[in-house]
Amino acid sequence: MNSRSKSTLFLIEQLIVVAVFAICAIACVRILTTAYFHARDSRDIGHALIVAENAAESFKAVSGDLEMTASLVGGMVTGHTGNFLHVVVNFDQDWHVANSEDAHYVLLLSDFRNSPNPRLALGRVLVTRSQDDAVLVSFEVAARRGGGFDE
Repeated sequence: MNSRSKSTLFLIEQLIVVAVFAICAIACVRILTTAYFHARDSRDIGHALIVAENAAESFKAVSGDLEMTASLVGGMVTGHTGNFLHVVVNFDQDWHVANSEDAHYVLLLSDFRNSPNPRLALGRVLVTRSQDDAVLVSFEVAARRGGGFDE
């Protein structure tokens, strides 16, 4: 009878060890998945900043001309939405310019048509992830119309 109680105690001890191991494994899997998503978001924000800054600098370089901005960044000008005219650039999962069917990321450069200062072209740059519409980068940009400083 003594050996039977020892084997029962051993079995209970092994079950407790397996349960503790399972709890630790669940915690590790959760930590690893959280780290993966943080790394993905960090990578996406880094790439989004690069393409957004490129679009903003292109917008400023051509004095707010959306047609020329679209040709510089590889996008297309879309129609009016209220007071806005848009440049849309779609990117695939590797951040190469793509068509809208393969888009994983979208850059939208909106030009405020009714700028309070006619000598300034005002716009907003927005980069989103297509899967979940998460906003990666968003900021405003201004360009001097006419290009010259002596006007």
